[in-house]
Amino acid sequence: MTKTLLLLSVFSSILAYSQEDLLKDIDTIQTTQNNPPAFKALQIVTGQSTKLTAKNDWYMVVAHRFGDVSMGFKNFFGLDEASTKLGVIYGLTDGLSLSLSRETNMKTFELGAKYSILKQGDNFPVDIVGYHVAGLNTAFDKDNYPYLKFGDRLSYLSQALISKRFNDEFSLQLTPSYVHKNLYEPTIEDNNQFLAGLGGRYKISKRISINAEYFVNFDSHSFYKNPLSVGMDIETGGHVFQLLFSNSQLNSDIGYLTNATGKWEKGQIFFGFNLYRVF
Repeated sequence: MTKTLLLLSVFSSILAYSQEDLLKDIDTIQTTQNNPPAFKALQIVTGQSTKLTAKNDWYMVVAHRFGDVSMGFKNFFGLDEASTKLGVIYGLTDGLSLSLSRETNMKTFELGAKYSILKQGDNFPVDIVGYHVAGLNTAFDKDNYPYLKFGDRLSYLSQALISKRFNDEFSLQLTPSYVHKNLYEPTIEDNNQFLAGLGGRYKISKRISINAEYFVNFDSHSFYKNPLSVGMDIETGGHVFQLLFSNSQLNSDIGYLTNATGKWEKGQIFFGFNLYRVF
C-alpha cells in the first residue's frame, strides 16, 4: 500500500510540474523582495495560512479528499469514496478577502472572511491574520431532527493566524481557534470547542516544500481525533498545487478541525489535493 501511495504522489507531482508553461501566469499576487509571504499557498495543508489574495483577484478552489486508504482494494485505496469542495475567493483589497464554498461531505456551505491585522517586517516579528467562518449544514433533516430550525444548522469558527518567516526555506504558524456549533451531540462533543494549531513549511528545492500541521482540540470528551496532516507544495510558474495526507476527510474548515475520525497509527488516512485557479 505504501508503494502504491508513493507512486501516486510522484506521478501527480510530475503531472503538475509539466503544466508550468500553461500555468505561469495564473498567480497575479505580487510580492516585494523585502517582504515575501511566510507561505506560498492560501492553506498550509487544509488549515488556512496567513497568505491573502490580491485586490480584485477571483480564485476558484477545488479541494478533493479520497476515502480511507487502509481499506485497501475494498474501496480501491479510497478512490471509491471521495469528498469534494468547490469554492470561490474574492480579494476586496490586498488585506481583505471573502470566500464561499460547498462541500459534498455533510453538504456544508461555508462563508468566510480573511483579513490582515499586522505584517511581519523590520518593526514587527510576525504576520497576524484574522479568519472567520459561518457554516451551514444542509445534510440535517427533520426525519432525524423533527424540531429542527434553520439556526440549528449553523456553526461558527474564529481563528487568529500568527506566522513567522524565519528564512527563505522555513516558516511556522500558530493558530488558536474557537468553534461553536448550534446543533451537536453532547455525548461525543461540546458546542463550544477551543483548539490550538501548529503548522509549518520547509522548502526542499526551488519549487517544492514539505508542509505539516497539527491541531489539538481541548474538548476533553470529544469522540473525534486531533487532525494531523502532511503535504507537499509544488510551485508551477507561480501557481501552487498541493498534495496531502490527513486523518480528516472533510474539506470544510469547521469539519476538518472538529470531525477527524482517522488514526494515523492504524493507517486510517485520506489522500487528497488542493488546487486554486485565479482569474
